[in-house]
Amino acid sequence: MKISAVIFDLNGTVLEDEDEYGKAFNKVLKNLGVDSKAEYPHEKGIGVKENWNRLLKKYGIHTDKTPDILTKETQDAYLEEIDSVTIRSGFDDFIEKLKDSGLQIALATSNTWEQTDKILDTIDLQDVFDVVTTRDEVIYSKPDPDIFMVTADKLGVERYECLVLEDSSAGVEAAKRAGMKVIAISSDDDLEEISKADLTVENFSEVTPQVIDQL
Repeated sequence: MKISAVIFDLNGTVLEDEDEYGKAFNKVLKNLGVDSKAEYPHEKGIGVKENWNRLLKKYGIHTDKTPDILTKETQDAYLEEIDSVTIRSGFDDFIEKLKDSGLQIALATSNTWEQTDKILDTIDLQDVFDVVTTRDEVIYSKPDPDIFMVTADKLGVERYECLVLEDSSAGVEAAKRAGMKVIAISSDDDLEEISKADLTVENFSEVTPQVIDQL
């Protein structure tokens, strides 16, 4: 099967920023009077707003603040930590290889467009992607496949021609439901969560054009 486009998730895949998001969620939780005692109180792979719908129920939080307001506060807290965020090792070289192979490159993120634009601008990734799709363009977030299907349509390619790079079980499930190949970039502690991926690697250097051709 010929792959024509590669679609990246942002947080946790392109960026190593789970620590920063953990701090952001905990900061907002603390302001609500909740000490989560968890380094990462949020669930990877789903949007910030979806996490707040879950966290409000989990901790029985009573507040006048809506999930939209809490999402904005969390995103602002994350941006305060943005200087600590790094691009995953090997990403730049991988992008060069993809472009040399003539593949289109896209980003599909559960962030809002406003948040995504700020992140890409700060991390200097504005010119990397041919197409960027955010949660603002879909009704349902991951693990629903909408965001990947919309991205394929914007790229002008068939869904089966797409390869997705993800780091979460929700993202892997969304990509598979969209009919796409998926490579999970992960660590040993969450291999079981992403076992549905076509291939699991620890970093981008393991993903070569030859590996992609064999999927």
